[in-house]
Amino acid sequence: MRHVVTSCCVAVTFSVIVGGAAPAQQPAAQRPLREPDVIYLPTPPAVVAAMLKVANVGPGDVVYDLGSGDGRIPIAAVKDFGAARATGIDINPERIKEANANLRTAGVGDRVRFLNEDLFEANISEATVVTLYLLPSLNLKLQPKLLRELRPGTRIVSHAFDMGDWKPERTLTVDGRMVYFWTIPNR
Repeated sequence: MRHVVTSCCVAVTFSVIVGGAAPAQQPAAQRPLREPDVIYLPTPPAVVAAMLKVANVGPGDVVYDLGSGDGRIPIAAVKDFGAARATGIDINPERIKEANANLRTAGVGDRVRFLNEDLFEANISEATVVTLYLLPSLNLKLQPKLLRELRPGTRIVSHAFDMGDWKPERTLTVDGRMVYFWTIPNR
C-alpha cells in the first residue's frame, strides 16, 4: 500500500490494506496504479512556503513533489520561488486531475507537470529538490531510493515526518507543524 502526498498532503494510512487494480468497469485512464498508502491531506500554504524557503528553491532548481496531491507545492515552487521546473507525482488519478486543473489557473503550465505514477518506481534523478508529506514508515522505505538516485547536494524537505536515524540538518516548526530538511551527502 502506498500513496503520494507530497505536495502538501498526507498522513493517515488506511486501516485496511487493499491490493489490486480498480474495478474492471472503470476506464483504463482512470484506473489507480494501486491503492494509495495514505489519505490525502493538503499541506497548509504557510508550510508549503516554509518548505520551499528552507530548501532555498530558486531559478536553477528542478523540484519533485512525491505525493503531490492537488499540486500546490510544484505550482508554488515555480510561481512563487522561480524554480526552473517542477514535477508532481501522485498515484491517485483524481489528484492528478485536480492538480492539472489548478495548474491551468496558475499560469505556469509550461514549467510544471503532474505524473500519475508510483513514487517508489518513478525516475526522480533530475531533481535538485524533493518535497514529501508521507508517513514515517513511507519516508523510511523511500530513503534508500533517495540516497541511491539523487545527486549529492540534492535537498529534501518533509512535512510532519522525519526519516528515523537519518538526522535532519534543520527542523522548523510552522504553525505547530514540523518541517525537516536534509541534503543528499557526497558518496
